[in-house]
Amino acid sequence: MALAAGIAGLPGAGKTTMFNALTRAGGVPGRENVGMATIADDRLEPVARVSGSPKATPAALRVVDPPGFGAAVLGNLRQVDAILAVLDGFTPGADPDAALETLRLELLVADRDHVERRLERVRSQAKSGERALREQVELVERVLGHVEAGRGLGEWPGALPPGLEPLTTKPLVPIVNGPGGVDAKLEAELAELPEDEAAAFREGPSVLDAVVRALFDALGLLVFFTANENEARAWTLRRGGTALDAAASVHTDLARGFIRCEVIAWRDLVECGSRAEAARRGLLRIEGRDYRVEDGDVLTVRFQPGRG
Repeated sequence: MALAAGIAGLPGAGKTTMFNALTRAGGVPGRENVGMATIADDRLEPVARVSGSPKATPAALRVVDPPGFGAAVLGNLRQVDAILAVLDGFTPGADPDAALETLRLELLVADRDHVERRLERVRSQAKSGERALREQVELVERVLGHVEAGRGLGEWPGALPPGLEPLTTKPLVPIVNGPGGVDAKLEAELAELPEDEAAAFREGPSVLDAVVRALFDALGLLVFFTANENEARAWTLRRGGTALDAAASVHTDLARGFIRCEVIAWRDLVECGSRAEAARRGLLRIEGRDYRVEDGDVLTVRFQPGRG
């Protein structure tokens, strides 16, 4: 499943408008909206062309727009990997910095409530007298004290109790909806037009690409490519991920039956004009499952179907 980003913002900040601009999904305010935001990458088309791929599919991030604002609603974002904070920059007198601090506070309150509920459950379970549960009660009590002191769980100086899904450990990417930032309403309207028409109105690249890239960087992602006679496709992977991790992100069967991985840097492939020429020049390598994938690698996974 694609990595996910959640959108949060004070009422009137334009978070659902931003969601629609990013995903073209036609989200409705007051409802939970889910869509996909593509990650623009100038390397994909050359890889597709050299590989003879008639179809080029960019990488994407899953985007979640929860219904409203407040600690309870923000709890819907516990499963996402990063949070996009949409800040009002249009309304007269708007203060994006103050709005960001309010949002941070709400995230902290949501985590405090979450830890409190966890403490109630663990205390109830600990009545059995089991030592491990009593120790977990003590740990959760310390975590609660940390949050009540106004500190996010990203500042907790050790391992958090298992099963917690804190919001304040997630990367937070602030985006101003207004002058100097992103005009979400305009971008949502342009998202309904064909790409060439939208580009003509913008007179340059979409600022939404920068928003997606900011999320991309906050998540610590890289892009690798697969390409064959049917499709060239970009995929995301956490930096430090291995060839086996990359295979699993494409399909679990590839990881289960993994044998080896053919690797070539995208630029080498494009400059050589074909895999055969890249291999002739010694630029195509054979790597094992522990190979750490580099940004821009073109991977061909060799696997045995039904293995594992």
